[in-house]
Amino acid sequence: MPELVFFSGTMDCGKSTLALQIEHNRSSRGLQGMIYSRNDRAGHGKLSSRLGLVTEAVEAAHGMDFYTHVVDRLSAGGRVDYVIADEAQFLVPEQIDQLARIVDDLELDVFAFGITTDFRSKLFPGSQRLVELADRIEVLQVEALCWCGARATHNARTVDGRMVVEGAQVVVGDVVGDVDGPHTEVGYEVLCRRHHRRRQTSAAARAAALSPDVLPVDSAK
Repeated sequence: MPELVFFSGTMDCGKSTLALQIEHNRSSRGLQGMIYSRNDRAGHGKLSSRLGLVTEAVEAAHGMDFYTHVVDRLSAGGRVDYVIADEAQFLVPEQIDQLARIVDDLELDVFAFGITTDFRSKLFPGSQRLVELADRIEVLQVEALCWCGARATHNARTVDGRMVVEGAQVVVGDVVGDVDGPHTEVGYEVLCRRHHRRRQTSAAARAAALSPDVLPVDSAK
């Protein structure tokens, strides 16, 4: 039976790599799929992994109707055997409903990939709807690690190197722009719960390690 499968995990756990692997495995067997992505690091209309792999994709705009898009392709004589939706956390709940309809009405497998919570440890609306509707939820087994070596469970956002817990839910990382002020640099890091609660990133930990309490030494003899 066709399924709506949600592959979830933190950043750096290999979600996009797995999406590309599923695409490779199925296309090598003669199947044809529709690949969607949004806000990919490689740019508009791309699905890429941090390993450097990349393929073409349909940019999933906010107003896109996934069900209608697939039906239009089929009606035009195109072939669709499965659907891959990367960065699914950025989709709105209505679009997740459309993915579920593709499974139920068109009997196609849909593989959705995304992180579950944002930098504030709050559920993305798209991820929340996937948890509610998915036939199966797969937590990826490639565990991302916090700088301390513990399993990373939280996504942290940094602005000019400082961890923040306020701001817009969706801000693309590794960019310089007007976020919390002019020409700020936005980045992301995965942390364990303990260090996310303490707002202690790897940079903050290094800064603390380089600034130990110095014992007073009287050089006068």
